[in-house]
Amino acid sequence: MKKTVGFLIGGAFFLAAAALACRMSAAGAGWWGWCFPAAVLFVSWVYGSRKTHASRYLLPGLTAFALFVLLPLLYTVFIAFTNFSGSNLFSREQVDGWFAAERYAPRAERFPFALYGAADGKAVLSCDCGEGRRLNSEPFSLDIPENAPPVALALGTAPPSGAPFGLRELAAARGALARVSFRYPGESLPLRPVSLRSLGWEEAMWVRQEDGTLANAADGRVLVADGKAGVYRDRETGKAEGPGWRVVVGFANFRSILADPRIRSPFLRIFAWNLAFAFLSVFLTFAVGVALASLLQWPALKGRGVYRTLLMLPYAIPAFIPILVFKGLFNEGFGEINMVLRALFGTAPAWFTNPWWARTMILLVNLWLGYPYMMIISSGMLQAVPTDIYEASSIDGAGAWTNFFRLTLPQILPPLFPLLVASFAFNFNNFTLIYLLTGGMPAIAGSATVAGATDLLVSYTYRAAFRDSAAQMGFASAVATLLFIVVGLLAWWQIRLTKAASKGPQK
Repeated sequence: MKKTVGFLIGGAFFLAAAALACRMSAAGAGWWGWCFPAAVLFVSWVYGSRKTHASRYLLPGLTAFALFVLLPLLYTVFIAFTNFSGSNLFSREQVDGWFAAERYAPRAERFPFALYGAADGKAVLSCDCGEGRRLNSEPFSLDIPENAPPVALALGTAPPSGAPFGLRELAAARGALARVSFRYPGESLPLRPVSLRSLGWEEAMWVRQEDGTLANAADGRVLVADGKAGVYRDRETGKAEGPGWRVVVGFANFRSILADPRIRSPFLRIFAWNLAFAFLSVFLTFAVGVALASLLQWPALKGRGVYRTLLMLPYAIPAFIPILVFKGLFNEGFGEINMVLRALFGTAPAWFTNPWWARTMILLVNLWLGYPYMMIISSGMLQAVPTDIYEASSIDGAGAWTNFFRLTLPQILPPLFPLLVASFAFNFNNFTLIYLLTGGMPAIAGSATVAGATDLLVSYTYRAAFRDSAAQMGFASAVATLLFIVVGLLAWWQIRLTKAASKGPQK
C-alpha cells in the first residue's frame, strides 16, 4: 500500500513538473524548462531507491550549494566571455522584434475615435474623419493575432449604439488595440491607434531585405548585422543603431583589462590599493588586538572585565551603524574630527576628496571595526601560553618587550596565522565598508570605466555592473572572475596552513 501511495504521489509530482516544463518552454525558457522534470525524476530516484539511502541526507545540502553557489558562479564566468551590457542586453530575436515593431508616420493626420462594445465580446471602432465623415469598423475581436489582416472601415452616418468605452476600459484594451490595424477606404496604408483616443497613418520603419539587411522606409538607410559585436550598423557610416544583442566575445573583456591603458591603469591602481588595504587592515587590527589582549592579561590591572566588555562593544554593534557614524564624524565641513583638528592645529584634511586622506580614513574606521575580533582570539591564545617561561626569562633579566617579541609572539602567531589569512580574504572583499563610507570615491581621472581611488575590486565590480550608465555586466563579470581566482588561492593557502597547524611541529 505504501509503495502504491508513493508511486501515485511521485507520478503526480512528475506530471506537474512536466506541465510546468511545457509552460516554461512555451514562454521561451527552452531546455531550462525540461531540466525541472529531469531534476524531479532524479530526486524521486534518490529518495525511492534503496541503493541511494545515504545520498538522501546529502541531497538537500548539495542542491542548495548547486543553486546558490555553483550556478551563480558558472553563470558569472560565462557572462565574463560575453558582451552583456546595457547596450547589449537582449537576445537576437528580441532585437529583431524591436526593429520590426518600430514604426513611423508618413502622414501627419490624426483622427479621433471611440470604441464600442458589440455582440459576442467583440468591439466596434467609430472614427471621426472630419468634414462630417464618419467611419465605422466591422465588429472585431480584441484577441486578434499580431499579423491579422486590417479591419475594414466603412462610411457610416452615426456612431454605434450604446456608450463608448471610458478611459479605464480603453487603457485595459490598449495592448489588444496595438495589434489591430484598420483599412481606410481607397487607401493601401493602414491606420493604427497612435494614442488612446486617435488613429494615425503608421508604417513599419524597418523592412528586412532578402540578404538579411534592414532598410529604413523613411530615409533609405541600410543596417547590416555585426555578429561579432552583436549590433546592427549603418552600412555607410558604421554607426551602431538600436539595441544590441548578447554574443560570445571570448577573452575580449580580459584583454581590455590588460591592453586598454584607460582601463589597465585604474585597474592596477585599484588592485594595488586592494592588496595594501587588506594587508594593512590585518596588520593594524592584529597589532592593536594583541596589544590590548596582552594588557588585559596583566594581573595588576584592576577592572579587567569592565575594560574587556567596553573594548568588545564595536564587535557587538552591526557594522553599518559605526560606519555611517564615522562618515558624519569625518565630514570635511561640519564633522567633529575636522572641527577639533582645525581648532588645535589649524588644518582640516580632505577626507573624502583627497585619495590618500580617504584611504587613511578607511583604514582608521576598519581598525575600529576589526580590533575586537583580533583581541578576542589573541586573548584565548595568550591564556594557553605557559607562565613558567616568563619566570625563566625574568631570571635572565629579560624585559617586557623581549618577553613579547621573543616568547609571547612566537607562541601565539603559528596557530593564529590561518585566522590572519582568513581575515586578509575578508578584508580583500570588504564591500560594506567601501560602499557605505566613500562609495569608491574620489574618482580616478581619465578612467574609461567607473573607477574610484578607494574602490576595492569587489566595489569596482559592483559599480561597473550596476552604477555605470553602460551597465558593463560582461566586464564586471571578468573582474569578478579574477577576484574569485585570487580569493580561491587565498582559501587554498588557508586550508594548507590550517592542516599544517593542526599537525603541530614535526619531530
